[in-house]
Amino acid sequence: MRVGEWISVALEGLSANKLRSLLTMLGVIIGVAAVIVMMAVSAGTEAEIAEQINSLGANLIFVSGGMSRAMPGAQGAGGLVYDDAAAIAGSIPNVTGVSVEQQSRQTVEYAAVTIDDVTIMGTTPDFPQVRGIAIAEGRFFSETENDRGTKLAVLGHDLALELFGDPADPGYTDPIGQKVLVGTTRLTVIGIAAERGSVGGTDWDGYLYTPIQVMFDQFTASFMARVMGDSVRQIYVQATSAEVIDSVITQIELLLARRHEVSLSSPDFTITTQQDIITTQASTTAAFRSLLGWVAGVSLIVGGIGIMNIMMVSVTERTREIGIRQAVGATARDIRGQFLAEALLLSLAGGLIGVLAGIGGSFLYGRLADMPTVVVPASIALAFGSAAAVGIFFGVYPANKAAGLDPIESLRHE
Repeated sequence: MRVGEWISVALEGLSANKLRSLLTMLGVIIGVAAVIVMMAVSAGTEAEIAEQINSLGANLIFVSGGMSRAMPGAQGAGGLVYDDAAAIAGSIPNVTGVSVEQQSRQTVEYAAVTIDDVTIMGTTPDFPQVRGIAIAEGRFFSETENDRGTKLAVLGHDLALELFGDPADPGYTDPIGQKVLVGTTRLTVIGIAAERGSVGGTDWDGYLYTPIQVMFDQFTASFMARVMGDSVRQIYVQATSAEVIDSVITQIELLLARRHEVSLSSPDFTITTQQDIITTQASTTAAFRSLLGWVAGVSLIVGGIGIMNIMMVSVTERTREIGIRQAVGATARDIRGQFLAEALLLSLAGGLIGVLAGIGGSFLYGRLADMPTVVVPASIALAFGSAAAVGIFFGVYPANKAAGLDPIESLRHE
């Protein structure tokens, strides 16, 4: 018998028991679909993390401090101060912007509207450029206004809507030039940030931005914090391009080590880039993706065991048929090929249906769960190839058993 005949006979055998064949394929279908969906969820999560990190701004370098300084101006005691940011901006080439951030939670009031627990972001004039924040109305504060501690505010999109209403409403008040009460301090609104939405759990549209000096002077919680009001936890540095980031990092390390009187072998600060964070997250999600792949692979193995079990039952049920084929000239190779073809057809058909179910399930999951899913082409090839391998592996034993039956005993089988 040729390969075409093996497949033809195998199809006849499978079509004679359609429901059983479908149930046999079910394990393979679930396994293949699970591999594709789980890999798509993992890849989507990784892509979303990378997008969120990149949305913080382009070509960013993150400078983080250690423990705070013991006294203002004390050297070698650890941590970052606001003057460090000014030194980076003034002396490091290939830097397009430097920003620091300090936060506080305050109640914000305007007229009869009161909003509790609003995040107040003390920052610097380079913030919109460094962090990718667009100004929809008005302007951001200037370097002079920041240095003088001028009491100004730039409102996030949603915060402006809550305080002043929608521009389409009859009672709308133009926020520009109005004064809002933040805690016990009145700030003049000079700008409204463009709508940005939530990124990485941060609701940028609900923030109120104010000069960092105003944060130091007005919204620092304790006496000790006011004494150390120029301490900052992180400095954001934007390089002119990705190609110069390594050079800029080296120069920042040398500058801060000199300013803090520490050695580069034991600095009181750490420097990371967006790519560092993405790489760390990618290694975590890769390990998670491997785990998901192995879990889904178990379903394929279970499906293969199901194929083997059904093929063993089929050999027993069709013993007399096997004997007749042997009596009319079918060789052991022909019998083995017939049953291997049946197992392979079951696994390939299940794999094909599983691929379609996995792709559809990935898009459906992404839509229903409101999270991105990215179908990985390699996962389709892997899952389908694994299904074929499972069919061959678990079909060998039943096929060999069928090929080894004694023709006389098979003809006597009832």
